[in-house]
Amino acid sequence: MENTLLLGAHMSIEGGLHRALERGHSIGCTTIQIFTRNNARWAARDLMEEEIRQFQMIRAQHSIHPVFAHCSYLINLAAGNEFYEKSIAGLITEVLRADSLGLPFVVLHPGAHMGLGEEEGLIHVVAAINQVIEATSNAKCKIVIENTAGQGSCVGCKFEHLAYLWNHVTNQSRLGFCIDTCHLFAAGYDIRTEKAYANTIKKLLNHVPLSSILAFHLNDSKKELGSRVDRHEHIGKGQIGRIAFRCLLNDPRFVSVPKVLETPKGKDLAEDVVNLKCLRRMVKKS
Repeated sequence: MENTLLLGAHMSIEGGLHRALERGHSIGCTTIQIFTRNNARWAARDLMEEEIRQFQMIRAQHSIHPVFAHCSYLINLAAGNEFYEKSIAGLITEVLRADSLGLPFVVLHPGAHMGLGEEEGLIHVVAAINQVIEATSNAKCKIVIENTAGQGSCVGCKFEHLAYLWNHVTNQSRLGFCIDTCHLFAAGYDIRTEKAYANTIKKLLNHVPLSSILAFHLNDSKKELGSRVDRHEHIGKGQIGRIAFRCLLNDPRFVSVPKVLETPKGKDLAEDVVNLKCLRRMVKKS
């Protein structure tokens, strides 16, 4: 089981997209998450053919699969403000960039309703995703919604929100979910014991299909259960503890689902090395 464990971390693309693959390979990642562009800017230049070729060549050499992308944090599909159309255009760009690189999906924060209310926010998200899927109908890349911690007016922190998106997006074949453990815990879903983990996953799967869960973000939480504060901590060093991660890593339903760290780290990736080693030790030998 350990040899096929899809475990990695978010990797920097500083120096070129292919450098993320090299960084991931250097610490034994079998899957990674990347940004395909500067995540703090709206504007993005087109990818050059040589960049795409080099990325695909290095990925094949290192056998890292899947590699998936995270969308810019600027995108907000839940608010009906002046950035709504810009966010839709931004998501179209994210999907097309990822698709050109051969990435299976992009992870997206659904956004904040900014006072409109949860229902209106979700309606905006659905309309935007439907528009993006239609505009990228020739692409294979999926849009994967990440559950949120519930900070401010963010939607996506409740399983009911995820169910609403799943049930109202027209083309479900282009939609999926990424479950972040820190966000899950901060939103009030306990996973600290085997029983709590089992109950929370049961609730999740009562709202969305198992097949729709396409990735996990493995992060401990600096803040307590239900804090609605998104503060990631190293594995086993936060309020969640190790049992939750041991349960998830050994859950046969999710063995083929990629799992990546988004924990704090420096350029030498030393923290990733420690966290990955900790996680690998949790995997039961088959």
